[in-house]
Amino acid sequence: MLVSVLASGSEGNSTLIQTKNKKILIDLGMNNKYITTMLGELGIQPSDIDYVLITHTHSDHTGAMKTFFKKNEPFVFLDEKMMVDLDFLSDYKNLCFDSGELVFDDLIIEPFNTSHDAPGSRGYIIKEGDSSFVYVTDTGYINYKLFDKLKNHSIYVFESNHDPELLMHSKYPAWLRNRIASDLGHLSNDQAGFYLSKLIGPKTKEVVLAHLSKENNDPDIALNRVSECLRDNDVEFDNIIVAKQRERVDCIEV
Repeated sequence: MLVSVLASGSEGNSTLIQTKNKKILIDLGMNNKYITTMLGELGIQPSDIDYVLITHTHSDHTGAMKTFFKKNEPFVFLDEKMMVDLDFLSDYKNLCFDSGELVFDDLIIEPFNTSHDAPGSRGYIIKEGDSSFVYVTDTGYINYKLFDKLKNHSIYVFESNHDPELLMHSKYPAWLRNRIASDLGHLSNDQAGFYLSKLIGPKTKEVVLAHLSKENNDPDIALNRVSECLRDNDVEFDNIIVAKQRERVDCIEV
């Protein structure tokens, strides 16, 4: 399994997963030209994408969908509630609304609920053989009932959106600060560190911190704070990198 974050942040988000037989995109944020360029750098054509998994309907995760699907016809996995905001998909043939575990030979795709102010918001677990991948961004918290399901996977792309102090003193209006920090908002660096301390296990090879706020976070702050939280919870793990908005993360192989 190969994983590369193509874009991560408030402007747009998209992550590529390559398994033995399939090429998968999680979200289509940014724009179609950017997605096509990033895929091209990896020797992949948009028409090569087999599956697109949608986490939620906000534009920074769906902005390229309309154009992408005019030219390509991958299978699209999403929650049926998302169709309220994605009515342009009403005539699209390759839609899958199954909310349970999907099995394709040696490949397993499993969605799980997240807590965000968007209909049907979800994250994904992808498994192939002994390799497994977890994608969780755009959530205000993670339900403890999910811990066993999310524990001890090979790679995590994990939200570390904001530093609480920077957010508190930002120029954002009070309603927006409150939204971001709420249970329907985004995970802070501290929350990311705490949750990862509960999820990282012996099989975990790499963690990618994702969806950092440009205004209310900094890659060094996020990395240092998450690492500190792990140490405070007696977890020794230093294979952590930070995804950026307009810079593709090199493929991670497990």
